[in-house]
Amino acid sequence: MKLYFTPGACSLADHIALHEAGIAFDHEKVDLRAHRTESGGDYYAVNPKGYVPALVLDSGEVLSENIAILDWITHQNAALKPGGALGHTRHLEALAFISTEVHKSFKPFFAGAGEEDKAKAAALIGRRLDYLAGAMAGDFLFGDQVSAADCYLFVMLTWADKFGVAVPERLAAFKQRMMAREAVRTAMTHEGLV
Repeated sequence: MKLYFTPGACSLADHIALHEAGIAFDHEKVDLRAHRTESGGDYYAVNPKGYVPALVLDSGEVLSENIAILDWITHQNAALKPGGALGHTRHLEALAFISTEVHKSFKPFFAGAGEEDKAKAAALIGRRLDYLAGAMAGDFLFGDQVSAADCYLFVMLTWADKFGVAVPERLAAFKQRMMAREAVRTAMTHEGLV
């Protein structure tokens, strides 16, 4: 199994979650500008969408999109999703919110938008992060145990820091708890981020 990633990109969520799940995998860096893998391959041959993440399973099948990959990881290690009758559905709900409402709201910062558009995006992201802070059920999104959605939220908080987006105090503390986790430190080391 191999994870294709770009350092600090949203693929970091999958990188962390794979380590949290205790799944053995290889990883390879992708230059998204050149669409080349670290070993010199054409990344479009791995993922025709041209962006990360991509997870090539042992069967040769390729998964892309954070929600799909993180959901697949939780099926390999159920400890990474909340329990209960609606646990799986609530987890997908959180992943979808982080992906469509938080992640996508960072686009002006990556697309070279003007300061006014960046300020509007920062305000919107702040409101979305306020919601998540208020919805937390404990030290993590669903209580006292980390979920795959927490891995994704952590990456969004690293982006907030990078771009100067205000983060609620509860999420700043959450980010520090995540940084103390071995899986986070290992993934960030693999990506050259620490």
